[in-house]
Amino acid sequence: MKKKLLAVLLAGAMTVSMLTACGSSSSTTESSSSNSTSGESTSGESSDSTTSTGAGETITIWVADAVTSLTQTMAEEFMADNGYEYTIVVESVGEGDAASNMITDVEGGADIFGFAQDQLARLVSAGAVQQLTGTGYDTTIEEENGAGSVAAATFGSTLYAFPMSADNGYFLYYDSSVVTDPTSLEQIVADCEAAGKNFYFEINSGWYQVAFFFGTGCTLTYETNDDGTFASCNIDYASDAGLVALKEIIELQSSSAFQNGSSLSSATNVGAIVDGTWDSDAAKELFGDNYAAAALPSFTGSDGETYQLSSFSGYKLLGVKPQTDAAKLKACLELAQYLTSEECQLERFNEVGWGPSNLAAQEDEAVQADVALSALAEQSNYSIGQGQYPDDYWTLATALGDDIIAGNITSSTSDDDLMTTLEDFETKCISYAQ
Repeated sequence: MKKKLLAVLLAGAMTVSMLTACGSSSSTTESSSSNSTSGESTSGESSDSTTSTGAGETITIWVADAVTSLTQTMAEEFMADNGYEYTIVVESVGEGDAASNMITDVEGGADIFGFAQDQLARLVSAGAVQQLTGTGYDTTIEEENGAGSVAAATFGSTLYAFPMSADNGYFLYYDSSVVTDPTSLEQIVADCEAAGKNFYFEINSGWYQVAFFFGTGCTLTYETNDDGTFASCNIDYASDAGLVALKEIIELQSSSAFQNGSSLSSATNVGAIVDGTWDSDAAKELFGDNYAAAALPSFTGSDGETYQLSSFSGYKLLGVKPQTDAAKLKACLELAQYLTSEECQLERFNEVGWGPSNLAAQEDEAVQADVALSALAEQSNYSIGQGQYPDDYWTLATALGDDIIAGNITSSTSDDDLMTTLEDFETKCISYAQ
């Protein structure tokens, strides 16, 4: 293990020890509110708790199946190199399921767990994630990771998680023998039509659908209270910009090349597809020597103006559950910091292609040369970090896309009726925060 990394970890350990010696004399239980004392959940009063190496105890980690084995190896190596005797148990729990499982049973949940950024509010509300602001770990996180990933790990003004990756976004994969100009949506569609190929774009998904609305300058965000509930919605879809976006979705759907979808595993006869890094291996295999990727294209709107398709950007985060045992909390925090370090992020990139959030890892030659990650990095110039959205929003966005796919909304629909559709959409989004 690198001496530099060990020095960083030891420094972190010293910082936590100093902080805990000054903290509250009472420990925070696993079910207590993260907004109160979770940042002071260790105590310097008990020498047994602060010097224990964890003999006979277990640290449970939840991560995605793709990195379960790798995480087990890395965690065990860290424990051995730093004199810890905790038994490491790594279980396969995807980032989309971890938060739900933690909230259902905080006490029975993992000690360290990977999760998608849009789950942070729920975890904070349930007291399921240890706050990091004021622990010393926050400084290292902020210095070593991209600003977007740090923002994704922050709720309110408090940092709660260690950024683990910066690759949860979407862009364009395409067959370079078919698509002549990946920067133009009109040209992509025309090239796919001429070649008898399909162009996949999942317009009935709230995640992909925003590409058009954000691209024309619309806003759709939610503000949350400290307890994770939704306080207000900022939206302006019912506008001239929203009308341009809606018309462009309708026009795309009317093409003979259009197919609704975003997964190469279920796509056929593909000329181009809007997808993410998780499908890079499938894209390489499908397109072979013609494999290419780029940022999302621009389009000419119904008003004659040119617009760049935008997107959501997302991050994988690693959280630590609040602990009643100060020594175990310290071990979990140090381990989480290591598992999200430059060294480990590069190992995950090399093993499974995850894109690093760590700034130094992003400069690695192999990372820089990765076609998919390069396209994602380019698209990040036009992306908006995915915040917290109510479940009803995703259902509503699906219904809008389904209406277009079913032909209930077409290019023949009047502007007045289209605006009514957008007004209804906007009103419902606002109602979800009331």
